[in-house]
Amino acid sequence: GETTMKRLALALVAAAQMSACMIFMRPPSDPKLYEPTQTSAAQMYKVTMTPAESIRVGKLHSWNIQVMTADGTPVDSAKITVDGGMPQHGHGLPTKPLVTKQLGDGRHLVEGMKFNMGGWWVVTFEVGSSQGSDIVTFNLKL
Repeated sequence: GETTMKRLALALVAAAQMSACMIFMRPPSDPKLYEPTQTSAAQMYKVTMTPAESIRVGKLHSWNIQVMTADGTPVDSAKITVDGGMPQHGHGLPTKPLVTKQLGDGRHLVEGMKFNMGGWWVVTFEVGSSQGSDIVTFNLKL
């Protein structure tokens, strides 16, 4: 009846507004946000990302990340989870990258990285240690 049509119309308006928000997301213009070393959101950690090989779209590859506390102490026994995606396309990473090895001196091996198309990607690392939990974000243009 009429209420079903009203509900449907409201749902369509809400969906249109949500997709409009996605469209207006823009890659950050600040070049510092694309640098290989980033500070975590609450300034707890400094993380440096080094791809183990060149990042090529569609190719599985590994990263080395080095996790330091704000004062430069290496963090070895951290629990690190990886997430990310393409904010403008509304999808996540095509794989589930994992930290598979501690390499010492705060360095960790991240395996299973993959980007399935060119464009703006965001990769986040959630780092948890005795210091606390914090999130580090990397922006990539591929």
